[in-house]
Amino acid sequence: MKKLVLVLTCFMVTVSYSFAQQLKSEARNNNSKRTLTHGAIKLETDRIFNKLVALRRDLHENPELAGNEIRTQKIIAQYLLDLGLEVETNIYGHGVAGILKGGKKGKTIAWRSDMDALPQDFPDPVAFRSVVKGVQHGCGHDIHMAIGLGIAEVLAKNKESLKGSVYFIFQPEEETFIGAKGMVNSGLFSKIKPDEIYGLHVSVLPVGQIMVKPNEMFAYQKRVRIKLKDELPKEDAKVLTKKIHSALFRAANGSKPWEIQHINDPKIGPANPNTIFKDFLITDEKFTIYSKNGNLFLEAYLYETNSANLEALIPKIKQVIAESGYNDQLLSISFVQENPTVINNEKLTDIATKTLKIIFGKDAVTTDYGQLPFFNDDFTYFQQKVPGVYFFLGGSNLEKGIIAMNHAPNFQVDEESIRTGVKSFSSLILERLKKN
Repeated sequence: MKKLVLVLTCFMVTVSYSFAQQLKSEARNNNSKRTLTHGAIKLETDRIFNKLVALRRDLHENPELAGNEIRTQKIIAQYLLDLGLEVETNIYGHGVAGILKGGKKGKTIAWRSDMDALPQDFPDPVAFRSVVKGVQHGCGHDIHMAIGLGIAEVLAKNKESLKGSVYFIFQPEEETFIGAKGMVNSGLFSKIKPDEIYGLHVSVLPVGQIMVKPNEMFAYQKRVRIKLKDELPKEDAKVLTKKIHSALFRAANGSKPWEIQHINDPKIGPANPNTIFKDFLITDEKFTIYSKNGNLFLEAYLYETNSANLEALIPKIKQVIAESGYNDQLLSISFVQENPTVINNEKLTDIATKTLKIIFGKDAVTTDYGQLPFFNDDFTYFQQKVPGVYFFLGGSNLEKGIIAMNHAPNFQVDEESIRTGVKSFSSLILERLKKN
C-alpha cells in the first residue's frame, strides 16, 4: 500500500508540474504570437488577484448610495483609462462605459457590473467595514466591480489578439431599479452596439459555483394596492387580507419557497430539479394597512413564477373581496409596482453553459431549476434590447463562516469568488468573440 501511495503521489506531482509548465508555455506563446489562451487567462487572473482584492476592499470601505456613486465612478473610469480603454462617463448618472477594441474586426460583447450600495447599517464582520454611516455594500456590488475591472484588465493586455470589441458597462442605481433603464433611455446603445450582454450577481451559493438557467431567473414581483371605502374596521381588514393571502397561495405540498435560507440545500435548493423554488405564488403574509384621504388601503407584494398567471391575479382578488361581502366597499385594485424580471436568452444560455463546461469541466456550471422570490435585477432592461445571460456566482464559504446572503446582517463574500469570476468570464468572452 505504501509503495502504491508513493507511486500515485509521484504521478500527481508530475501531472501538476506538467500542467504548470503548460500554462507557462501558453503564456510565453501569448507574448510572442499575441494569441490569448485560457491558460494565459488563468495566469493573468492569479497575477492581478491581490490587486483586485485590495480594490474591492477600498470600494467596500467607501460605499455610495444609488445616485451618489461619484467616488466610485472616478475610480472605475481611471482604472479603465489606465488599461488603455476608451471611456464614456456622460451617459446616465454616474455610469461608466469602457470600450475595448480588439486588434481584429469581429462581434461585440458587453459585460455589466453594478455600482451602488445599500442604505443599511447591519453588522459587518470584516476589518474593512464601511466608514460611511448607514451605507454598506451589503449586496456584493463591490465584488461585481472588481470582477468587471479584472476581466477588462485580462482582456486589455491581450487586445491585439482579440477579434471584435468588448464593452464594460458599470451601471449606477441598480438597487433603486432605475439605473439600467436610465442608461438605455439616455442612448447607451447608440454609443455602443453589443451583439450580446452578460452579467452576474454574487449569491449565497458555495464559493466558485456558477449557476444559470434559460428564461426567468427570479419570480415576477408585483406590489398590489387595494383601495376601499374607509368604512371597514382594521380588524376586519386584517381578516380580509388573510383570505386574499390564502386564496392566492400556490406551492408544492409542504414546501415553503419564502424560506430562502434553503437555497444551498442539495435536496430542495434551486440546484435540484425537485426544488421548492419553482411553480409558486406567494404574497407577504402581513399586508400593509393604512388610511388616507378618507380611504382604506391594503398593500402587499406578490411573487409569481408563471407569467401566464399574472393577468388573473387582480380578478382573483376581486373575487375574494366579493365573496367576503365587501364588494360595495371596493373602489379599485391596481399594481403600483410591477418590475420586469431577468429573462435569459435560451440559445445564449445553452452556449455559455456548454462553453464554460468545455473549458473548466462538467462541474463548472450548475443548472438552476428554480426562480427566487424577493430579489430581482434591472439587468432585465439591457436584455430587452440585447440578448443576454445573467449568472449567479457563489460567494459563501461555510468552513470560514462566510455566508453571502444578500441584504442580510453579517453578509460576507469569500473573495475567491473574484478569481472565479474573472477567470471564467474572461474565457467565456474570449470564446464568444471567436464566433461569427
